[in-house]
Amino acid sequence: MGKMGDQGTTAIYPFGNTGLMLPRVMFGSSDLGNLYREIPLEQKHLIIEKCVELTAPYTVFDSAGKYGAGLALEVIGQSLEQLGVSPQNVVISNKLGWVRSPLLGKEPTFEPGIWKGLSYDAVQKISYHGIIECFDEGNRLLGRYSPQLVSVHDPDEYLAQASSTVHREYLFEDILDAYRALEDLKTQGRVAAIGLGAKDWRVIPEIYEQVRLDWVMIANSLTLYDHSPDLLDFIDKLHADGVAVINAAVFNGGFLVGGNLYNYKPIDESLTADSQKLAWRASFFERCRLHGITPSHACIQFALSVPGVHGVAVSPADLMKLEENFQATQQPIPSSFWQDLKEQQLIPDFEFLK
Repeated sequence: MGKMGDQGTTAIYPFGNTGLMLPRVMFGSSDLGNLYREIPLEQKHLIIEKCVELTAPYTVFDSAGKYGAGLALEVIGQSLEQLGVSPQNVVISNKLGWVRSPLLGKEPTFEPGIWKGLSYDAVQKISYHGIIECFDEGNRLLGRYSPQLVSVHDPDEYLAQASSTVHREYLFEDILDAYRALEDLKTQGRVAAIGLGAKDWRVIPEIYEQVRLDWVMIANSLTLYDHSPDLLDFIDKLHADGVAVINAAVFNGGFLVGGNLYNYKPIDESLTADSQKLAWRASFFERCRLHGITPSHACIQFALSVPGVHGVAVSPADLMKLEENFQATQQPIPSSFWQDLKEQQLIPDFEFLK
């Protein structure tokens, strides 16, 4: 699906060198796995129906076995089946590394306090055979729908648990073994493209030196507030290599649209770094108000404007915000707004924002 030359109601663009043509928005699915709160199944069906409606004929979902111990994958498959959506009109990204296990207590042990109302626990399996097991389980949960995009889930977090340099080298070999499994799946024609997603983007170039990636997902690291020159240089390299880039978590965990968490950690006004973030946000909000632009629109358009970025991943949990964020991907912002942010020294004088 989504091969070169297909036409549809939502604009589609080349996804790097993969041969896929995809819209510039991808829908996350952690909320469908009951992240922080239990969402009724009927509401989840409505969310997925709205995603399909907004981006027809090709809808892209980003999911993972970790999301609700497979619940998100299960809900996506059930909802698409209920809606009668053809597998040819859906692209699914499945981040692999976790499989279901029996729930022995009142709540899952893999991330206590995070996931609500689950019937299963989950265990991590980062290895050649572990990734194949994750892939097969994901396909069973999705039913008629199978992932075209696959990756190893959060290799940065996997490496962060290392207790020593030697231990880290051992864990890194696990990751390389996992990618060998993905390469075999691609060679067999069972997936279209291999990727990598991480919150700590610095892990990506380390793995990219040894793994031929087709796409990467940058999370929390390429936003209107946080945009390291080193990261921008790396994206330039990926773009030159034909590797597609998806920009995720472009609100810094909700902070840039008014939340009290920055990259999922509480803001503490007594800390200098956090007080600086709050001051920047107050100025940013004021410029948005003066120009009649919502902060979310500004964040999404910045995220899409970076050369080499194919699209953004947004959360679909709230139906109203879902449509608002989708429209934000479709509507450019006047150059006068970006110029104002530059003059207020809220962002550098980026050439790509004119």
